Amino acid sequence: MQSSLTRAEATTRAEQIRVASYDVTVDLSGALDPAQTTFGSQVTVRFTAEDGAETFIDFIHDSISLVELNGDELDVDDVVEGSRIRLPELEGANELTVVGRALYSRSGEGLHRYVDPQDGSVYTYTQYEPADCRRVFPVFEQPDLKASFTFTVITPPEWIAGSNGEHISSELAGASDVPGAIAHEFAPTERISTYITTILAGPYTKVCDEWQGVDVQGETQTVPLALYCRRALAEHLDSDELFAVTKQGLDFFTDLFAFDYPFGKYEQAFVPEYNLGAMENPGLVTLTEDYLFPSGATRTQLAGRANTMLHEMCHMWFGDLVTMKWWDALWLKESFAEFMGAYASVRATEYDDAWVAFALGRKEWAYRQDQLPTTHPIVADIVDLEAARQNFDGITYAKGASVLKQLVAFVGEDAFIDACRAYFRRYAYGNTDLNDFLTVLDEACEADVRSWADSWLLTTGVPRLEASVERDGGGAITAATLIQTSDAPRPHVVTVATYAPDDAAHLALQRSTEVRVDPEQSATDLPELLGDTSPVVLVNDRDLTYCLASPGAEALTALADGAHLLSEPLTRALAHSQIWAAVRDGSFDPRDYVRLVARRGLTEQRSSILTTIVDRALEALESFTPPRLRTPLRGELLDALHTGMLNAEHGTDAQLILTRAFARLSTKDGAHAQTIKELLSGSKKLPGLDLGSQLTWALWTAQAATAHATHPQLDKALKADPSREGRLGYVRAVAAMPAEEAKAQAWKATTLGRLSNDELSATISGFQLGDPAQLKNYQDSYFACISHWWDEHSMEIATRMIRGLYPRAVDAEAASSAEENPVALATQDWLNVNGQAPGALRRIMTELLDDARRALKLQAGVLARQNR
Repeated sequence: MQSSLTRAEATTRAEQIRVASYDVTVDLSGALDPAQTTFGSQVTVRFTAEDGAETFIDFIHDSISLVELNGDELDVDDVVEGSRIRLPELEGANELTVVGRALYSRSGEGLHRYVDPQDGSVYTYTQYEPADCRRVFPVFEQPDLKASFTFTVITPPEWIAGSNGEHISSELAGASDVPGAIAHEFAPTERISTYITTILAGPYTKVCDEWQGVDVQGETQTVPLALYCRRALAEHLDSDELFAVTKQGLDFFTDLFAFDYPFGKYEQAFVPEYNLGAMENPGLVTLTEDYLFPSGATRTQLAGRANTMLHEMCHMWFGDLVTMKWWDALWLKESFAEFMGAYASVRATEYDDAWVAFALGRKEWAYRQDQLPTTHPIVADIVDLEAARQNFDGITYAKGASVLKQLVAFVGEDAFIDACRAYFRRYAYGNTDLNDFLTVLDEACEADVRSWADSWLLTTGVPRLEASVERDGGGAITAATLIQTSDAPRPHVVTVATYAPDDAAHLALQRSTEVRVDPEQSATDLPELLGDTSPVVLVNDRDLTYCLASPGAEALTALADGAHLLSEPLTRALAHSQIWAAVRDGSFDPRDYVRLVARRGLTEQRSSILTTIVDRALEALESFTPPRLRTPLRGELLDALHTGMLNAEHGTDAQLILTRAFARLSTKDGAHAQTIKELLSGSKKLPGLDLGSQLTWALWTAQAATAHATHPQLDKALKADPSREGRLGYVRAVAAMPAEEAKAQAWKATTLGRLSNDELSATISGFQLGDPAQLKNYQDSYFACISHWWDEHSMEIATRMIRGLYPRAVDAEAASSAEENPVALATQDWLNVNGQAPGALRRIMTELLDDARRALKLQAGVLARQNR
């Protein structure tokens, strides 16, 4: 029923029409009735066109009862073609009215309906990007057909509603089948794109405030603020903190961009079962309610929330005020918002170490994505909406932001900000492409930004920078060069530094040099390092550029030995990043990495670093170490985590992080089942730590996965905790139980298509905790069902199923080579047979195959070392 709009079709349509306005009425008055799977949708669109032209409007619908164009009622059977409504014989000025019904969503796409397991309340919200607005009302679904939108939302009594525009009135609906139904009317919006319109309705808790700032004319600007969440989470809505970050962001961005906040009010809604972190709907930003942290949060999690809030706020300018013409210029908003989230966190809030988390976490996302065979340029070739949906990835976000950080180093911060300001002034409420931004950047600086853009934005892959150092018998450096290896060399502004032990037994900075790497030269001399005797050479200190950096083979050992001794958090993060890159490249044994974390890493006090290195140790153990060699190594790490959580300072982030990791690894090893039993019963406590729902269910999942919990025990735990977190934890724990019946039921539940997005992911997560030999029984069914799942489910649900249920338990000893491994072989066979499958599906399978082959290659490397 759905059609994937192509770029060519969008270009043609944009040449044919200009949209003025939409009047939209969405009738949710029957939302409380679970038997009602649809809602009423009516729209009147006013637009101009070429006389006699023909185009179409998009609507993924359940039914359509009226299509009226310029006063003439069209034959629905004649003009409705799947998810498109054909509009023939257009006039210069046109008015189109469509009446129909659309489907409530449980996948987080379109208009999502959620039933609170605690009190039965029903909540709704919308999520559209890139093209799910058409699931709610008829719309010209492409970013360059902006218009003004006026919304009316009809709801059950006692509900409140929100949208992009200012709330005008809430009155009894005149013609509704539901007694007492309320019609909520909202003011017309500025000209915005379809994918950032939004509707919110339900018995939400709402808290209000306002921000007062100074506009560009020096006058006071007042912006109404609001926060929404489910009633069950009202006690966890930290409005003081959330409003503080919001006001700090508005202060910062209105000054930085020298452009007033453009959308009247600024509201933020924390919603359940959300597929994303957040969405930049102007006037009403939606965020996942996971950001309310009902089970407690580390400073890193709070910093991440602030970063996301500022990311979305940046979009009010980069993305909402000025929007890309088509999805191949997605980076024009996402790369900038990703960069500005960290930049603003450091400059405007208490979370001044945002670049540490970025270097160790978000950038790793980019490196992984950019090393896959499906990598693409930052400015990607997006031929249709399916391709657009898949490019919300590590390249568009994190690589793009990393490259912008390098751009700031290349042209200077002042020139970059001047270009941003000119961009907003010139293109406000319009649409742009790469050339438009490069034009204002050209005007703001003297550097050759066109060549820079060609090198960085239109190429693929991660450049590699390595320090080549020669030393004399006393350890003094006698020659030092920086070598770039890449299929497409780039210009770099990069810092190389040396570190040596000081009197306090820390590794202290000795020398630092910033160099400009010419892409035409493979080696750059580092004369400032000559004579230095420091054992550690750190490439890309300060993290200015995007590269896989290496200190050189000899220095890598010194870096691993001393990473925990580096004083500066960003430097430690970069050291850990380079060690991890060596693990993934096969030049650092994953077993040594696990031991490094177990023996030295768990004393790390910076929560962003500790969280990341523990996660990586688990990956090195469970993916990159051959299964036959995991048990003793797993025991060492699990014991270290157990000791760490017991000895951690009470009430600290470290205590919470180590306990979470202990629970996670305990799903693979029941050695500490007695300790977990005592923690769950309350007979054993960790002073300063409230287990909360999330951690409680992580421990129950560990017990269930290792056959130390029964179904009645899990039922009793759910009765004690009927919250959303409790419900999802229960689903995961039941699916984790090792009994064949439990696995069969979990498999059936995931494949029937009746679960919501979050229920599906929880079930898959528990299912995958089974014994590899047991899960192997489902491998043939998986490969047989892939195409069916893709055809029968929305892209969001199908992606969760295909990625989540992929056979993860690869073993290098199961075949003579990675190519002949049963899982890799079955994946390659599927790709060979399904050459005509949708490109988006083939991309998923190609990436899964590459991940499996990397794991197999690294396992083979461990076995080779073992056999020496």
